[in-house]
Amino acid sequence: MPIVRAPHYGRWLGVAVVVVLVAQFVVGALTNPRYDWPTFARFFFSTTVLKALWVTVQLTAYAAVLGFVGAVILAVMRQSPNPLLRSISWGFIWLFRSIPLIVQVLLWGFLGALYTHLGFGVPFGPVFGEIATNDLIGPMSAAVIGLSIHQAAYNAEIIRAGLLSVDEGQREAAAALGIPQRRQFTRIIFPQAMRTIVPPATNEIIGLLKGTSVVFILALPDLFYQVQVIYGRNGRIIPLLVVAVVWYVILTGLLSAVQFYVERYFAKGAHRELPPTPRQKFLTWVADTRAIAGDRRSQRHLLRHGVRSPRRGPVEESR
Repeated sequence: MPIVRAPHYGRWLGVAVVVVLVAQFVVGALTNPRYDWPTFARFFFSTTVLKALWVTVQLTAYAAVLGFVGAVILAVMRQSPNPLLRSISWGFIWLFRSIPLIVQVLLWGFLGALYTHLGFGVPFGPVFGEIATNDLIGPMSAAVIGLSIHQAAYNAEIIRAGLLSVDEGQREAAAALGIPQRRQFTRIIFPQAMRTIVPPATNEIIGLLKGTSVVFILALPDLFYQVQVIYGRNGRIIPLLVVAVVWYVILTGLLSAVQFYVERYFAKGAHRELPPTPRQKFLTWVADTRAIAGDRRSQRHLLRHGVRSPRRGPVEESR
């Protein structure tokens, strides 16, 4: 008996509803004069906005790298048999997850109000040298420190969850083979844990990208702060906010693309076939399209010469 696929009327109805809603939004955005697209176009690639965008990218990159390294150290400490290390890690995570990000950035930015000078010497003893706190920690350094600590506290639990997801038998097998503990972690445990770590960690990095906007409190010229300065002068609030939104969307899309390739890399050994890349999908679609076009040309050729091609019916169930 031929296999007949059930029609998916609900699916097509849903597609139609989504297409209509998206079309309405696009047409409304293009025709609404309040969006002020000429102002948007004038400032989207302006030198001021691009410099502020670079500051945002730098903050995100520095805090992501430093936060991830700190999170790995904290996660390993949480699993250490040493109770002192476990306590220090737990206390660090508890403290800095309890303080709002904007407060952390403010504390580091105004550290000079608490400690005008930082000294170097023997604890509770003589001081060999001092340096002004404001000279040591500027606005950029304060923002990076606050963002990095915040990321380390949150990512530590994500990494710990990934380490716990690796079966205990992996550690036992590696120990039975005489593999050193450091090599067990770097070559066996951590690569497997990354399959669990990457999705939530990337989500945290995307949140960090948008969270860098809190550095406006330090008058650091990131993207959001610079957009505020511009629309404070010309009063074009909506188009300038759209400029910031579009740049954030672009950066988030790039991070999502990086996430796909990182996940694909760490999927080696866990799946028989790796998920196809967009380029592979496109080449497959081109090959299928060419094959279908070739079949149609061959059928038309046979019909022109009076030869009837065999009918290709639905797949029949094997008896």
